[in-house]
Amino acid sequence: MTAALVGPAAREWKEALHRTRHDTYHLPGYVTLDAALYSGTPAAFWYSDGDRQLLLPLILRDIPGTGLRDGLSPYGYPGPVSDAMPGDRDFWERAGVAMLETLRDEGIVTAFVRMHPLLPAPLTVLGRFGTMVHHGETVSMDLTVSLDEMWKQTRSDHRNHINRARRARTEVVFDDWDRLGEWVEVYHDNMRRVGASGYYFFSHEHLAALHDVMGDRMHLAVALEDGEVVGGNTFFEHHGIATGYVSSTRRAPKRYADELLYDEVRRWCKARGDTVFHLGGGKGGEQDSLFSYKAGFSPRRHAFHTWRVVTDRMAYEDLVSAAGRDTDESGTFPPYR
Repeated sequence: MTAALVGPAAREWKEALHRTRHDTYHLPGYVTLDAALYSGTPAAFWYSDGDRQLLLPLILRDIPGTGLRDGLSPYGYPGPVSDAMPGDRDFWERAGVAMLETLRDEGIVTAFVRMHPLLPAPLTVLGRFGTMVHHGETVSMDLTVSLDEMWKQTRSDHRNHINRARRARTEVVFDDWDRLGEWVEVYHDNMRRVGASGYYFFSHEHLAALHDVMGDRMHLAVALEDGEVVGGNTFFEHHGIATGYVSSTRRAPKRYADELLYDEVRRWCKARGDTVFHLGGGKGGEQDSLFSYKAGFSPRRHAFHTWRVVTDRMAYEDLVSAAGRDTDESGTFPPYR
């Protein structure tokens, strides 16, 4: 049995991805760029028992004034991936023990992990090595069904708005990256409107760099009205999974470019052979208006969990005490942040 904390260039990271079904969030290039937004260090916990492997991407951050660090998932739904079956309890338990020891030895006190709703993992077993919190559900579209069936699964108000957008001659164009700057302005306007935190103001430079790294795994769809960019979606394709990254549409009465974008993207992905389009869920996994909007495109639901791991209980309690917080691991985590 071997366990280590490895960097993006490590052979182990590449080999683990070759052996496991994974998503865009597990790719070293994606983790590296997201880590830069946190001023953190990209890394992954890697475990092997010779026959099977496990990989968990992390962003490592210094805990000011302590010489210690903590870890969190890159943006999206990474979670641990493995070529071991979820029912192989012994493997996952050994990996859990090794993860606690490895992170603790590296001075990493906690890890906050977003689980992947579509990729299998034994939640009960992993919960023995931390706190597993269920937040709600995410939505995905089944791209293996016919276009007629997808349309039937779409809520009537969305169908009505999509038809209105088509009658208004709203056009959706794919992978015209010269339009990225125009769409980023639309996106930032919307982020300001909803009062989003600074992290979510992804810059033109970050999105362009991400496209450079992801290549034909990352796509841009923009909605045009009389040649003007009024909305757009960025999304990934990997191993048959299409996943939304960030999207936004300029607000205006009777404009339905957003629904049209979702419909055109799913048709485009289906034609390319993707089997699922994962829309995600509401803010923080809540069943809010964002969740309700996404739920109108498909009946498929997936449980969303986060995994909160404490590797060094004494150091954790000292940090929480110094911050004047409660040690409860089911709320905001880590509470000393």
